[in-house]
Amino acid sequence: MESTVLFNVDRGVGWLKLNRPEALNSLSAEMVERMYEILDAWRTNPQVALICISGAGTKGLCAGGDMRAFYDLRHSNVEAHARRFFPTEYRMDLMIHQYPKPILVYMDGIVMGGGVGLSVGASERLLTEKTKWAMPEMNIGFFPDVGASYFLNQMPGYIGRYLALTGEIIQPADVLYTGAANRYMESRHWEDLINEIQKRDWSLDKAKEQISDVLDTFCSTPVHSSSLAELQSKIDQHFVEETVEEIMASLGSAADSGDDWAAKTRATIQAKSPISLKVTLRQLQKGKNQSLPSCLDMELALSMNFMQNHDFYEGVRSVLVDKDRNPQWKANVLAKVGEQDVERYFSYPF
Repeated sequence: MESTVLFNVDRGVGWLKLNRPEALNSLSAEMVERMYEILDAWRTNPQVALICISGAGTKGLCAGGDMRAFYDLRHSNVEAHARRFFPTEYRMDLMIHQYPKPILVYMDGIVMGGGVGLSVGASERLLTEKTKWAMPEMNIGFFPDVGASYFLNQMPGYIGRYLALTGEIIQPADVLYTGAANRYMESRHWEDLINEIQKRDWSLDKAKEQISDVLDTFCSTPVHSSSLAELQSKIDQHFVEETVEEIMASLGSAADSGDDWAAKTRATIQAKSPISLKVTLRQLQKGKNQSLPSCLDMELALSMNFMQNHDFYEGVRSVLVDKDRNPQWKANVLAKVGEQDVERYFSYPF
């Protein structure tokens, strides 16, 4: 059986490919462990000047962590699996943010959850016309992790809160606008870009400038403008509120005045797990002035606590197992989730 992570070094370039296309390259524990080992070794390897990360198949870079695996282990050793998966994934994401060498991530197709974690900290984040970017954890009764407490707060205004609470899928121009990527290229140029990279000799001291020059010749501007940019003032107006109830009331008031976007956004949020919504908003509030390592420590406690959360397994069931998209949340209205219910997610006895 072929490995789920493919890698090789050629003329100064470390090529790393997620190779689980039948599962949209979703990350297993084995994959994050292997990728961490490879990236850690390449960090100090003088034969590697540039890293290129991509996903196998035609559907995307990575659809996130393999959440079905947690569901399948829910009645056995799920906590042991979580203790293996999340710390390694988060260490790998932090390493990418702090990497001493340029990393190019090809963000073609689906880039969601753990795929965002892999790409958002890289020096060159390359979108295509097929990119579908999201932090969709609200759909499965979870919370946006992989450093989202940090990077969603770096986005313009309150767009990070909006993307977290709605799980909205955004297009290339929007991803550029948020700062979650910095380059755009038509996917038909990918093979030519690979050939150009393979033709060159890469040096440790000049690789950053070299890859920037190469990308300048291949990259362009998306055809469509950012709809998020156009919605910025509306998003800020509603998502500035400090509780989920107040956000919903603000959206409801605008909807009553005939704002279709506000009505649609309110309905989207209303379908999510109340505990996930409240924990996520608190997470972003707490992460606002924290460093990335501190945010990842906080998220690790959250991840472990969500392993005991009914809504997480119910969300995974409804989206990934039965696929009926009809989750039955335990606390089905916001009013049933109190302050203590939220705060207990933020401490875990490691």
